[in-house]
This record gives sequence, C-alpha cells and structure tokens, in this order.
Amino acid sequence: MNKPQSELLGWVLDAHGGLDRWRKFSRVEANITSGGALWGMKGMKQDSMSRQMTVWLHEQRASVMPFGAPNQRTAYSPERIAIETVDGTLIAERLDPRSAFLGHGETTPWDPLHRAYFNGYALWSYLTMPFLFSLPGVRTEEVEPWQEGAALWRRLRVRFPADIATHCPVQDFYFGDDFLLRRHDYSVDVSGGIPAAQYVHDYVSSSGLLMPSKRRAYRRDSSGRAIEEELLVSIDISNVNYVGAGF
Repeated sequence: MNKPQSELLGWVLDAHGGLDRWRKFSRVEANITSGGALWGMKGMKQDSMSRQMTVWLHEQRASVMPFGAPNQRTAYSPERIAIETVDGTLIAERLDPRSAFLGHGETTPWDPLHRAYFNGYALWSYLTMPFLFSLPGVRTEEVEPWQEGAALWRRLRVRFPADIATHCPVQDFYFGDDFLLRRHDYSVDVSGGIPAAQYVHDYVSSSGLLMPSKRRAYRRDSSGRAIEEELLVSIDISNVNYVGAGF
C-alpha cells in the first residue's frame, strides 16, 4: 500500500535500516569487484580482482586498495585525489580533480588519477545511498511513477548541491513496493554526459542496514530504457561491515 507522497523519503530511509541507525556508524567497509565496458572506453585495463573499499559515512572520503600495486591505495575527497602506499608515502596527487575532466568525451583516455577520482566519488555515493539524501543542501521531490515491466516504481528526483561530488546535479531514483531502491538514473558528466540507468538488486543486511550487493549500469536510450547490450559498469559488493559505535 502506498504511503502519502510527502512521506516517501522517510519510508525509503526506514526501509534501508533507518536514519538513526545509520548515524551510529562512522564508515563502511566492503569488498568490490568491477567490470563493464567503461574501462575499455577510457583506455583502462580492468581485472576481476576483489578490492577493499572503505567509505566514510558523514564526510566525502573514500579509499580503495590495492590500487596500481599491492601496497598502494587511493585517498579520495572532492578537493583532492591521491595514490599513496599503505604507510602513507605519496605516489601521485591531483588537487581540484574534477577540473581535470573538462572537455572530456565518452572515449577520452583516463590516467590513474582520473580513475581513482571516479572510483572515489561513485563508490562513496553508492555505499551511502539512500542516506546521503538527508545531507545538508540535498533536495528531494517525488515525481511521476515509472512502469518497469509489470511493476510500477515510485521515483524520487534528487538535486545535489555543488559541494557534493557525484555523477551529475539531478538524478532519479526508483523504489519498489517495499521502498527499497531498484534503479538509479544519471548522466556521467566526467565522461561526456553518458546517460545511464543503473539497476540494483540482491540486497544484503549488515548491522541492520540494507545494501544492494549487485549494481549494473547500462547506457540509457532517449525513451529512458536501459540498453541491455551496453553494460557500462558492473559492481559486485560483498563482506559489508559498518564500523563505529554500533549497538
């Protein structure tokens, strides 16, 4: 049974474990395995190795390891991206990293710092959804529902402020009858504005919080449908662990 429209965001947050519970933790750790065509489009090699991703929940900060070498990791924030060794020795860094994507098209090659920045902001947002919608300056509104096969999904349109690094300023999120996230639409502004529809499924529970363990982002056509033959990015997530005060 649908709840009143004005309450949709609250029901979404509750369905994923509740905002009060989420606020008790400081970061989340998980193993990630990535694939898809995007990496080849950017001239990057992609392997099937599982990597350790750490995301801070209440600040835009993330790190993945190994990155480039077994003893290296990334250090992401919107203002700076760096590659460093596990003992903190700096390998490379870029300040104001978003500006390094100006003028990029879909197939503009990336260097390791481009990739590290993309990984940082994208995984930070994925691993904090939908709770990041409650951050200061983020605005949400319910828009018309979407028919997906036999299902009718409710949609939130989310507008992000300039100080939150993400795919694009306005994104759409689709929710099932259980108020769990099913799909996420956006444009990849750092890669020529590729229109994407990302489907999420196979939820896992950790410390009472729910997170989809599989993400599949496809190119989106002009009618808003996913082009299944064009898988841009796949992400498998496992061993999710929330760290902090907990319960």
